[in-house]
Amino acid sequence: MGNSAIKAHLENSQKTGIFQLTGKGLPEFPEELQRLTGNLRTVDLSNNKIEVLPAAIGNFLQMKSLTLNCNKLTSLPDEIGKLKKLETLLLNGNLLTRLPSTVGQLKALRTLSLSGNNFREFPAGLGSLRHLDVLDLSKNHIQAVPAEVAALQAIEINLNQNQISVVSAEVSACQRLKVLRLEENCLELASIPVSILTSSQVSLLSVEGNLFEVKNLRDLEGYDKYMERFTATKKKFA
Repeated sequence: MGNSAIKAHLENSQKTGIFQLTGKGLPEFPEELQRLTGNLRTVDLSNNKIEVLPAAIGNFLQMKSLTLNCNKLTSLPDEIGKLKKLETLLLNGNLLTRLPSTVGQLKALRTLSLSGNNFREFPAGLGSLRHLDVLDLSKNHIQAVPAEVAALQAIEINLNQNQISVVSAEVSACQRLKVLRLEENCLELASIPVSILTSSQVSLLSVEGNLFEVKNLRDLEGYDKYMERFTATKKKFA
């Protein structure tokens, strides 16, 4: 990818506030973008070979959307927490195992997508993200949904295709949680907390592909209550 091509993109980005350069084999975050820290709102560098996100990412104070799907990132710099206007952070298909604690400072964040990384544990410190709507942690190696999840404000949590065998009953305390996806994990029927059915806000619990037949959910206490929420939601969108 020649500098002249990046330069042409830069000139366009200066006018639009959008920089998109995908599938070009970039080995690093383009240093030239530093010239546009004042006006870049959207950056998409998906399908490249970027291994490191520089600390200078913290200078892009106007950024609302950062997409780095399908790169080779193994970590994020603490400075990412400076992006106070960031609403969308898409990091699918990287090599991440953890998030810096500063991610909890992204107060405007609405969508955090971490599908297809190397997380073995549910990332901590996301409870302070008061506007988070969607958290996607599918296709990782997570084994348990911990009690700390109760602090999350997400409307949808996607944990499909992990190795989850334990779900804390605290998940039912998530005040805004409507959709909980747990397909293709290692759950027994007894691992499903009854409180999700009886006393949560969840109106779509997706559990296909676990160690029990979905129809057996009907045998659990509170299933009728859950179906009332499910049906009411379905009607709303019909």
